[in-house]
Amino acid sequence: MAQYDFREIECVNACNKVKGGFPYLWDLNIYRGCEHGCKYCFALYTHKYMNSQNFFNEIYVKTNIAEKLEKLLHSKSWKGEPINLGGVTDNYQPAEEHYKLMPEILKLLIKYKNPCTISTKSDLILRDFDLIAELAETAGVNVAATITCTDESIRQKIEPRGASSKRRFEMLKAFSKTKASTGVHIMPVIPFITDSRENLESLFSNAKDADVDYAIVQPMNLRGETKNVFLSFVREEYPSCYNELCGMYKRGYVSSEYKAGLYKMTDELMKKYGISKSRREPRSKPQGGEYEQMSLF
Repeated sequence: MAQYDFREIECVNACNKVKGGFPYLWDLNIYRGCEHGCKYCFALYTHKYMNSQNFFNEIYVKTNIAEKLEKLLHSKSWKGEPINLGGVTDNYQPAEEHYKLMPEILKLLIKYKNPCTISTKSDLILRDFDLIAELAETAGVNVAATITCTDESIRQKIEPRGASSKRRFEMLKAFSKTKASTGVHIMPVIPFITDSRENLESLFSNAKDADVDYAIVQPMNLRGETKNVFLSFVREEYPSCYNELCGMYKRGYVSSEYKAGLYKMTDELMKKYGISKSRREPRSKPQGGEYEQMSLF
């Protein structure tokens, strides 16, 4: 069994400003490192800033993050823009069971009526159901679950400490009863492992049953340390497709032809199951006081 090293630190700022390409400007991560152990995790490189090589087992906890968030939300320069909670690491990873920092974050967002988005691979988020439902009433919340496959034998290999896909869909169904918008992030789609029509159809069928508002599909990219970790995993667990995957990812990205074929298939399935590719969520609070809506996808 893996051993986890939790290290308490203090952060300078609660939120980081995100550069182009994302539907939000601000990102808040309570933890550095992530216990989920996803073999395709893009964020492995971030541990180099901590002089650490152990992203999955050495977890840094920003114990003063609520204090720093209140300072930000209270400042005159803050415009009430949506904050993405957990764009680099999952704020509901197992460490959160002990540290319980998310309720403090959510209470501050309620206090300042500030909208947010939350993406997770855990149903621990249900612990904070009432807080999230309250925030959805006053400012707005988007709750998303990243779900890559419905075959639990595959899921356990590629995301060993995430919640089962069934539990993630059940979590989304619970939040669909609130005013929060809900979505499935089918990302990354992994060639030869999770990109079959059977798997994708099962995902969209379950998404419909969970009454989600939208879905996002994105094929896997492989760069830097992530590429080494993932391909080593494939060589051990899926040796029959190792050479083909190495060939596909020489440049770190799948070909435009692969993307076109994937999106053609998923567009057909979204239409079949009546699932949108667009999500709607609150933007910054305008001068009039009421939140407006905007399409982000």
